[in-house]
Amino acid sequence: MNQAYSTVTCVVTGGSNGIGRAIVQDLAAKGATVVNIDRSIPDWTLDKVHHYQADLTDAADTARVAGEVAARFQVTALVNNVGATRPGSVESANAEDLRIVTALHIETPLKLVQHFLPTIKNCGQGRIVNISSRAALGKHDRLVYSTTKAGMVGMMRTLAMELGQYGVTANAIGPGPIDTELFRVSNPAGAPSTQRIIDSIAVKRLGTPEDVARLVSFLVAPENGFITGQMIYICGGTTLGVAPV
Repeated sequence: MNQAYSTVTCVVTGGSNGIGRAIVQDLAAKGATVVNIDRSIPDWTLDKVHHYQADLTDAADTARVAGEVAARFQVTALVNNVGATRPGSVESANAEDLRIVTALHIETPLKLVQHFLPTIKNCGQGRIVNISSRAALGKHDRLVYSTTKAGMVGMMRTLAMELGQYGVTANAIGPGPIDTELFRVSNPAGAPSTQRIIDSIAVKRLGTPEDVARLVSFLVAPENGFITGQMIYICGGTTLGVAPV
């Protein structure tokens, strides 16, 4: 346990499974108080982890749970992790997909920042981390997903500019191929298509949720206050030659 994290109270959205679960568990292991907001309550518990259930695609339910959390906790950090892919090309993209993905990737992160901003600003070491995606650079058949994930980067950069004077940092993380339950649904172990993905990665392996979680914990740490406004790809090198330097 790192004593510095004892001053951290971090809200993580979508923390019941996958990358979000790894983030919650890593922060808790380091000594932070963690609030997980997700559509389902997980079947696991940890000391200093508090679970709240909400439909984060619904503005009223998001406001309700944010109010409850803000009334109980002095939030110092926010990790906007919750998301949805909704695959589709320009021809197949539809209004419902756009509504849901925009709600999760743009509207809800903004609303939660606004709800928790008083304590994030006043603590002197506030941290905001947006979990974007390598798809923010563009990806076939992920039109609404890539569009909104790119939007999370623009939001982060503006937050960094506006909130830096209060000691608040804002950064984004762009995961590449990460071995989660959701990834395995479309990319089963041993399948030729899965192997092609692995072969395309410079380090020749899939990322793990824990890889992402360790980076989140680093950015949330109180002592790491000079990194802000950055999009950090955690992708095993798959953005080499694509992402700007």
